[in-house]
This record gives sequence, C-alpha cells and structure tokens, in this order.
Amino acid sequence: KNEEANIGRCLESQINCIDEVVVIIDDSTTDGTEEIVKKYSGVRYEFVKWSGFSGTKKHAISLTTNNWVLWIDADEVITSELSGELNEFKKSIPGFTAYSIPRKANFLGRWIMHSGWYPGRVTRLFDKRKVTFNDNDVHEGLSVDGEIGRLKNDLEHYTDPTVKHYFEKYNNYTSLAAEELYKKGKKASVSDIVLRPIFIFFKMYVFRAGFLDGLQGLILAVFSSSYVFTKYCKLWELNRKKD
Repeated sequence: KNEEANIGRCLESQINCIDEVVVIIDDSTTDGTEEIVKKYSGVRYEFVKWSGFSGTKKHAISLTTNNWVLWIDADEVITSELSGELNEFKKSIPGFTAYSIPRKANFLGRWIMHSGWYPGRVTRLFDKRKVTFNDNDVHEGLSVDGEIGRLKNDLEHYTDPTVKHYFEKYNNYTSLAAEELYKKGKKASVSDIVLRPIFIFFKMYVFRAGFLDGLQGLILAVFSSSYVFTKYCKLWELNRKKD
C-alpha cells in the first residue's frame, strides 16, 4: 500500500534472479505505486481488497505458477550476493522445504548490526506445495514442518526511513498484536506493563550491544520498549472491556 518510495528498488533487485514476479497492491493505494510497477515488463500485478497480512499473502501465492516461491516485501531488496546465491539454488536439488535468509535492517538511515536485529533471519524461500502462511494477525510467518535450510547472503530491509514512518505503523501494529494475545486468552499484568518494557530496553541497548548502533540504537531501544508498553496497555484495555 502506497509503496512508490520502495517498489522500484525492490523490483530492480529481482531482475537477475527471479523467473516470475507477482505484485499485490492494496486497493486503497492512492500514490504512484501502479505506475512504477507497470514500467517493469513481465511483472504481473493485481489490486486486492485487504484481508490481513496472512490472508493477502496466501492470495498472492495462489497467483504464482512455480512451486518454489520467494516472499519479499516492498521495502526489502535482494542484494547482488543473494541474487547469485538464488541462481545457484535454482540449479540444485533442494534439501529442505523452506530456507531462511539473514536480513539486515536500515533504521533511520543506519544499518543496525546489533540490538538483536542482525542477522535477523527470516524464512522466505519455500515450496508452496508443502508450506503455507500461519494465521497470525501481525508478524505473519510460514508454517514449516521440519528443519529449515539456511541461505548465506543478506536481504536488505529499509524498515523505517523516518520517525514519522515508524509511528504511522505503530498504532495499527500494537493493536493487532494486542488483539492476537487477547484471542489466545492472555491478560496483561502489572509486570507486563511496567517490567517488560524496561527489560526490552536493557536487552536491546545493553545486553545486545545496541549502544554500538549509535543514536539510532538508542532510539530503537526506546521505541521498542514503548511498543511493548503500548501493546500490553491495549491488551489490558481489551480485557477490561470484556470484564
């Protein structure tokens, strides 16, 4: 949705290694995403009504014709090293039904190499005949039965170029995360609201050396702590309404 700042860079990185590209565009998009996608010959795209992160990606899989699929978000980039590795993979006989990829995140203009974010492996390459998406409302992932293989080279993630961009996602993501916990019957205790955010800050900034990521590392630790605080406050509110 509204990915004109990212989609061209994402598609450009796939030219030399991907045989078939399917782009899903949220039907509420109002920017120039479609015009950019149309510039790439051979790229198939479709406007869809949003049905959640998992449901929308399941639909995208249904549009692909190959058995092996690489899931990539608009704000991600296949590095040249990963591109070469994927081309070698296509010549091989896969030993696993899914593979994880190390992901390097760019936060407020800096590559975050500590803070517990790197290598930040994500399972993205999979055999769609044997693997599908889980039904998580937020941070959706793949349900894989068995061991997951590992690719070596990085996927780049331009996660939050500005503070404004971070907080545009913040309210929606914390609500979805709280609702997911609520559906599982979880309740927010005082320690969840008070201690968890403090623990997250120290884990990221001190124990996982976020201080080595400069000012961005400090901001990230504070924002992540606030995210956890808000998520559990919303969970508390959901249970309060129920009671």
